[in-house]
Amino acid sequence: MRNMKHNSKARSLARWALPALLAPSLTFATTVYDQARVLSSEPVYESVSVEVPVRECRDQQVAYPAHHAHSATVPIIGAIIGGALGNAVGHHKRNKQVGTVVGAVLGGSIGADISRRHHRQHSEAGTYRTERVCDVRNEVRHEERLKGYDVRYVYGGQTYATVMPHDPGDSVRVRVRVSPAE
Repeated sequence: MRNMKHNSKARSLARWALPALLAPSLTFATTVYDQARVLSSEPVYESVSVEVPVRECRDQQVAYPAHHAHSATVPIIGAIIGGALGNAVGHHKRNKQVGTVVGAVLGGSIGADISRRHHRQHSEAGTYRTERVCDVRNEVRHEERLKGYDVRYVYGGQTYATVMPHDPGDSVRVRVRVSPAE
């Protein structure tokens, strides 16, 4: 117990005696805070470019061909008629067979041509519909952004200037460091 009291007294003495012994050789500085009067506070802006996606829509006429299903009816009828004509033209059995085949092929080909021509004429006369078509493009916009404030203030008869991130109002807090002049 006696050692604890002794250690406590020694620590207390060292805490006060050491600075007193070193005081003549050290210069102590003190920092305090005070308020300075603001003379002016002007906002500072910077111009920046920003890409913004913009959706543009318009009404557009879109052609839709008339939809006709391809039918094999016309070529088949052409082949039947051609075969019948080829058979009727032939005089002998062998000629009738060849005439029937040739007539059927030619009749089918003529029927297919007629069907294609008919389809082409009707598909050109299709319908038109109005549709909404939209595109997205990037547009560059220029903006003015607040960068900070140019602040002028007076403290101790001296005028100072600084840039601050916000408007300080009528006064600004300043840090004052006091130390002895040698």
